[in-house]
Amino acid sequence: MNATIRRWFASPGALRHVLSTFAPYLGAGIKVTHIADNFSSATVEMRQRWYNTNYVGTHFGGSLYSMVDPMYMLLLMRRLGSDYIVWDKSASIDFIRPGKGVVKAEFALTDERVEEIRCATETGEKYLPEWHVDIVDEAGTLVARAHKTLYVRKKTDR
Repeated sequence: MNATIRRWFASPGALRHVLSTFAPYLGAGIKVTHIADNFSSATVEMRQRWYNTNYVGTHFGGSLYSMVDPMYMLLLMRRLGSDYIVWDKSASIDFIRPGKGVVKAEFALTDERVEEIRCATETGEKYLPEWHVDIVDEAGTLVARAHKTLYVRKKTDR
């Protein structure tokens, strides 16, 4: 990764800014409103606008999924450091009810979870940690639930 891109992702503030102005997020009206100083948590929200509303007057399903797509991968990459390979492996989303207005998703990556991943990958084996992410409306009502699986492996000399 070139030095400029690494710098963009070096601090929580820079990562938040880059993601909020990243074309897919900007075009969907998605904004990263918080990333913790130690990359242990993040919050993403999306206001309903004419350009992210579907034919029936609710948020596009693809935009709802886009809210949650890269966050656990990016947080985990920062928490584990450059000795690890971290990729999104698979995902699914269950649409519970129509999303309207402002919707948000919160992500938490605890020290215990990071330690679990380090232990599971210390010999160079792959590990596939999973998370569920709730997308809620302004009243806190569940709109959608995404299931994310990451691929994590410690880099080894091969």
